[in-house]
Amino acid sequence: MSVFEDINRTTDKASNIGERYVKASRQYLRLKIFQQLTLSLSMAAKMLVIGAFVFGGFVFISIAAAIELSHAVESYALGFLLVGGIYMLLAILVYLLRSKFNAFIIKKTGRKFFS
Repeated sequence: MSVFEDINRTTDKASNIGERYVKASRQYLRLKIFQQLTLSLSMAAKMLVIGAFVFGGFVFISIAAAIELSHAVESYALGFLLVGGIYMLLAILVYLLRSKFNAFIIKKTGRKFFS
């Protein structure tokens, strides 16, 4: 009967090792998800704050540029239209290059997510 007891003990050991592995893998997965979630949230928060300050800066720079152009062309409406036109051209350029932006973003976030 010792052969059957040895087989039973070995099976119990293998079962225990398997259970510990599954628990450890589950804990690792939870930690990895937590890490990725916190990295994503902190990056989004930083981008939001920095984006708000950059947007505010662009508003003031745009107004100053429009006023300066208005003095140069001697028409406030034309100065503001020129600044708006420049932004429209930039928007069209970004739209045309959107696939390159997507590839860049996927490449950057992929490295962080799968590391």
